[in-house]
Amino acid sequence: MIEHIPVLVEEVCDALEQAPRLERIVDATLGLGGYSEAFLSRWQNVCVLGIDRDRQALDEAQKRLSVFGSRVLFRQGNFRYLDQILDEEDWQGPDGIVFDLGVSNLQLSVAERGFSFDLDGPLDMRMGNGTNGLSPSVTAEEIVNTRPVEDLAKIFRNYGEERFSLKIARGIVKHREKSGPITSTQELVSVIRRTIPAPVQRKMGRNPARKVFQALRIAVNDELQALEEAIGNCAKTAKPGMVIAFVSYHSLEDRIVKHSLRDLYSKGLGGFIHRGGVKPSEEEVYANKKARSARLRAFLFQETQSKR
Repeated sequence: MIEHIPVLVEEVCDALEQAPRLERIVDATLGLGGYSEAFLSRWQNVCVLGIDRDRQALDEAQKRLSVFGSRVLFRQGNFRYLDQILDEEDWQGPDGIVFDLGVSNLQLSVAERGFSFDLDGPLDMRMGNGTNGLSPSVTAEEIVNTRPVEDLAKIFRNYGEERFSLKIARGIVKHREKSGPITSTQELVSVIRRTIPAPVQRKMGRNPARKVFQALRIAVNDELQALEEAIGNCAKTAKPGMVIAFVSYHSLEDRIVKHSLRDLYSKGLGGFIHRGGVKPSEEEVYANKKARSARLRAFLFQETQSKR
């Protein structure tokens, strides 16, 4: 089984315990089931609805969580349609909803999925891998090989916060005009390495393709818009005392969560569980490098909320 260590799991559990009653938790980004396993193990009376649009992830999570039997329900779906999923599963008004944002270990560890800049595979990056109607039709390969310089630069700048966005976009277009389409992850990494000046790459200390891969993944899966819709749907299905928690890994996600929760607060729908969010301890970062950029934000809906 692929290793999956949930980030800030103790802090997420502490946030959920702010709910006056804790019996039903939605794991809106089930992945390999690390958070759900923690919830089900910690609270014997809790049931979990695990949602993921990736069929492969659901299959792995089912194996991991089979010991909990009927206490866990699995549903293939996109969290942007959270209110619809809860209606269909008769799970309206759960006690807690948890989002672990970004890409999963499963997707990063399988070269054929095309998410990793360290592994050689096709430039896919669809979170559902084309196995169902939940997957986007466009792949990273299509974006890289069909979009003009201006569009590519905008994607890299807006979704990757890449300072060399225009330079990289020009390098990609120049390469495909001279050598043909870019079809693999390592070919794209190679083009980016040739584009960014060597002294700059040395100062980075990380793979120079990191931000471009992030940007393409977000563009392919429409992640930021989906997150905004999901938070709105949390408000639609909220009941007094419900907790929502988000673990984000880059500033774009965190900014959306922060501003959306502030909006809920300004409407008098509830309050923040942590002011400014929670970052992992040095010990957790040392043990799990993925935790390095993580931040948890959580919100408690209150009795004063108005139904829409």
